[in-house]
Amino acid sequence: MSDPISPRIDLSGEVAIVTGATSGLGRRFARVLAAQGAAVAITGRRAERLDTLKAEIEADGGTAYPIVADMSDMAQVGLLTETVEAELGMPTILINNAGIADGQLATRMEPEFMERLMTINLTAPFLLAREVAKRLIKAKRPGRIVNIASVAAYQYDGNGAALYSTSKAAIARMTETLAVEWSRFHVNVNAIAPGIVASEMTDDMAQRMKVGDDADGFSKVTRRGRVPTPDWLDSTLLYLVDPDSHAVTGTVVIVDDGQQNR
Repeated sequence: MSDPISPRIDLSGEVAIVTGATSGLGRRFARVLAAQGAAVAITGRRAERLDTLKAEIEADGGTAYPIVADMSDMAQVGLLTETVEAELGMPTILINNAGIADGQLATRMEPEFMERLMTINLTAPFLLAREVAKRLIKAKRPGRIVNIASVAAYQYDGNGAALYSTSKAAIARMTETLAVEWSRFHVNVNAIAPGIVASEMTDDMAQRMKVGDDADGFSKVTRRGRVPTPDWLDSTLLYLVDPDSHAVTGTVVIVDDGQQNR
């Protein structure tokens, strides 16, 4: 059994969707929301990992429903909200976390990869947000949508990941525009922009950039000499989904431990 997470806010009766829940931030977000009482639909491509996460959440007294889904397949994305509603009830919280990185120079990318990255990182989150919002608006219920952007939306060193940075800047702007469009319906849309956080993705980045075998190698180049772990984002996530944060919408919260060059 995994380490239990203490409840801080009451999300009883809420239904959450977390994409990209098989590792890293998504896995942590799902556990945190379940610990607060939300029923959580966990999605990703790796069925075994989803089953493991479901077992951990249930062992801690929570509710989880795994859905194998590929965010590059718009048919699967389009059916996701419908499946969640049928199994758990109408989703009131969406965490748009799934995404992929490129680590490539713009001149070396293949068009097929470019299309895949933008589909997963931008089109799928937009579509999911729309599907959740449509249901909330029709039911006249408030909701919380949290998109996972990145500090890469605001800085780029020119050594690869230009398209990833572009997609995350688009996520930040999507957050702002949808917040305006849905504000009168009390559907809040916010985002978290993490810096380097320990995960499979940053493990790969560390190896490509030759700073180490895993994300901890970045501790050599960060101002505070450390690399945050996913649990460091718990408080930000809970702040944005807390029913008491009903006036907070259209905000992108940077959580980078002082890494960004401002």
